[in-house]
Amino acid sequence: MNKTQRTLSLLALSTAAFMLAACDQSAPPTAGDRVDAGIERTQEAAGEAKRDAQAAGNEIQQEASQAGAAMSDGAADMTITAKVKTALAGDDQLSALAIEVDTTNKVVTLTGPAPTQGALDRASSLAQAVDGVTEVKNLLIVDGKS
Repeated sequence: MNKTQRTLSLLALSTAAFMLAACDQSAPPTAGDRVDAGIERTQEAAGEAKRDAQAAGNEIQQEASQAGAAMSDGAADMTITAKVKTALAGDDQLSALAIEVDTTNKVVTLTGPAPTQGALDRASSLAQAVDGVTEVKNLLIVDGKS
């Protein structure tokens, strides 16, 4: 083969390679392809937004449930306090006005004066007898003046 034929062969081969490379390039997307891609992205975004909304809804529901439980516990404590005060007021030796009653998580704490040890013990018994009380902390002090 002479030099001219080699050059022509090399040129033909280069042209063929260039044409193949040009054919391998993707054609620009059609309007339909772009619409389909846009729909897919929109659906993905909507799915993500839905998952976020569900997570936020679950969080709000948990917080509301906890707040409701706290309110219910607070109402139960207030009811227990009222019932204990009523029971103490019914005892002729105990001064319901002088005895402070505090209820937290169904645990009643009694503070203040009691005229005798017997009255102090009776205050514990009266408080413990109230429905819902789980524990009584009797911090009454016998002072003989009540």
